[in-house]
Amino acid sequence: MSEQFTSQVHDNGAAGGVISRPPVNALNCAGWNNLAARIAALGEDPAVRVIVVRAEGRGFCAGVDIKELDAHPELIVQVNAGNYATFKAVHLNKVPVIAAVHGFVLGGGIGICGAADIVIAAEDASFGLPEVDRGAMGGAAHLQRMFGVQKTRYLFFTGEMIGAPEALRLGAIERVVPHGQLRDEALTIAAKIAVKSPTMIRIAKEALTGVEDGNLEAKYRWEQGFTLQAYMSPDSAETRRAFVEKRDTKF
Repeated sequence: MSEQFTSQVHDNGAAGGVISRPPVNALNCAGWNNLAARIAALGEDPAVRVIVVRAEGRGFCAGVDIKELDAHPELIVQVNAGNYATFKAVHLNKVPVIAAVHGFVLGGGIGICGAADIVIAAEDASFGLPEVDRGAMGGAAHLQRMFGVQKTRYLFFTGEMIGAPEALRLGAIERVVPHGQLRDEALTIAAKIAVKSPTMIRIAKEALTGVEDGNLEAKYRWEQGFTLQAYMSPDSAETRRAFVEKRDTKF
């Protein structure tokens, strides 16, 4: 099985990580847990000064592998743990993490963006959290870190997507660039950070995280308790079965 996340450290101390699990970058249980470990390890590497996370393919990340969970619902606890560890590895990383996204940014993709220090998006990027339609919970804490309470609740309840230009207007992301320029733009920003004192940047990262309102990890953990509650409902099973069978849900 090919790796779902690969990374390299450039000479200037900028680490580039790429998510790749065709066709839609929906990571399975092993993929999420590996991603968490890899991002955390990059932050522990003294040679790394900043991390860029991007993806190949049609979109940045479609979240979890719903087909895997439909076939093996007992994996939900491990998948939850992998999601939690990944978002924590980004948010509490010792160095700044830049998310460079394109196409669809769903579920766990929102978790990564909502945990990141800087988000830049291609013009074709769109953000959404269709958890209600997939019989799960989670990610609202990270979506709210980007969009605020009102927009978060609207997007969560309706399952609608929001495009990159509107996300930029609302201050949810740092900038929007043409798709073909996304990687270079992310590395340009990373280079501006990498030339600064690594000691000062690491101090700044910890300080900025500490002045945020609330505890992002605790909020997400609260949500995950409701994922388990949802998974015990027949409605949750129906949403996953309908997704796999490519049909409308029946409630």
